[in-house]
Amino acid sequence: MGLDKAEIERGLLSLAPADRAIIIERGLLSLEDIDDVPQAEIDEAWRIEIERRVDEYVNGDAQLVDADERFAQRRARLAARVV
Repeated sequence: MGLDKAEIERGLLSLAPADRAIIIERGLLSLEDIDDVPQAEIDEAWRIEIERRVDEYVNGDAQLVDADERFAQRRARLAARVV
């Protein structure tokens, strides 16, 4: 591949958000081999994770962050990296 990581990142960040999301999702899926995992096992893992998160929230142990605030923080961090 003739592109370096910085070029790929600049190209990705220049895309519309929907296009970036599609490419990022494909990249993330390429890291996992979920075809070998039975759907029931995936569903059970998610059920356990959801239960854990709900319990954490109900017990007051969750540190909640406003989504808009978090997205703004992430955008600022990305902008600082891309110079």
